[in-house]
Amino acid sequence: YDFCQVLQWFAERVDRIILLFDAHKLDISDEFSEAIKAFRGQDDKIRVVLNKADQVDTQQLMRVYGALMWSLGKVINTPEVLRVYIGSFWTQPLQNTDNRRLFEAEAQDLFRDIQSLPQKAAVRKLNDLIKRARLAKVHAYIISFLKKEMPSMFGKENKKRELISRLPEIYIQLQREYHISAGDFPKVKAMQEKLENYDFTKFHSLKPKLIEAVDNMLTNKISSLMNLISQEEMSMPPPLVQGGAFDGTAESPFNQGYGEGAKEGADEEEWVVAKDKPVYDELFYTLSPINGKISGINAKKEMVTSKLPNSVLGKIWKLADCDGDGMLDEEEFALAKHLIKIKLSGYELPSSLPPHLVPPSHRKSLSKAD
Repeated sequence: YDFCQVLQWFAERVDRIILLFDAHKLDISDEFSEAIKAFRGQDDKIRVVLNKADQVDTQQLMRVYGALMWSLGKVINTPEVLRVYIGSFWTQPLQNTDNRRLFEAEAQDLFRDIQSLPQKAAVRKLNDLIKRARLAKVHAYIISFLKKEMPSMFGKENKKRELISRLPEIYIQLQREYHISAGDFPKVKAMQEKLENYDFTKFHSLKPKLIEAVDNMLTNKISSLMNLISQEEMSMPPPLVQGGAFDGTAESPFNQGYGEGAKEGADEEEWVVAKDKPVYDELFYTLSPINGKISGINAKKEMVTSKLPNSVLGKIWKLADCDGDGMLDEEEFALAKHLIKIKLSGYELPSSLPPHLVPPSHRKSLSKAD
């Protein structure tokens, strides 16, 4: 059997295609290149895994990543940049632990991508329907054109051979006449081989009403179906892939991000900010507090020294100003400095303040408000 055709058959039916590369072996062989080309038209399903990345150091890893993207760019002709997951996807100890955090984050991203596949299954099926409808439309234009060009009496075989050889030119002519994208047309060589087996005089003429029906479906019906899918997704809990690598670590200390960033101190009785509070208090009292609080203007002078964007500092202010009075007491100021430290360490800020980060003196007032 033709292995590339088998791959193409599967590519049209699967939800995700993952290409695996080793960090120390990036060459794309002729066989692998042909296999990747079989995925033409399925670019949105493709993800790339750069495995065994722990076998090179950080500097080499950057070079390897660049070389991989360059190699893939020659094989996969798509304007979108492919998503590449970098890590060491096996159970052996890491040979180079410098990028451990990166590898863990990338593995979790890949797992989330796979887990979320059922959520978008309906949308992918709809996209496949759209592709098939557009391809059917293009086939109708090609077949009707060939039918129209055939002589009614003599020289049919010669004309057939001529039309098959001129198929690339016919594609261009139809693209211009009907304003069709070149990507919607079937491969020239495959189409030429198939046309050899057919009698062009038995092809059907173009039926404008059927073309109009397809156009109506693509422009009107599909949008209403998309709205129905969105409503269904909002009303039902998102299905997730379960089992295997997705089970066993979610509630353990080895869960991604456990005890790091804004989650640090979640399991401790003492307020996590307290360990650095003496340093923050010294800064606080240099900012001219009045009645135990500093104004927004004075707080800004200190906070902007972090060089974080105003949009980020604004979010930190909102999280730290627990009582919403537009001023910061010493605990709120210490919290603001702690959140700045979290952001500068490369972690994301929480959308709302976790209970363990709420300053001790504000916990009762917040619980009453709730």
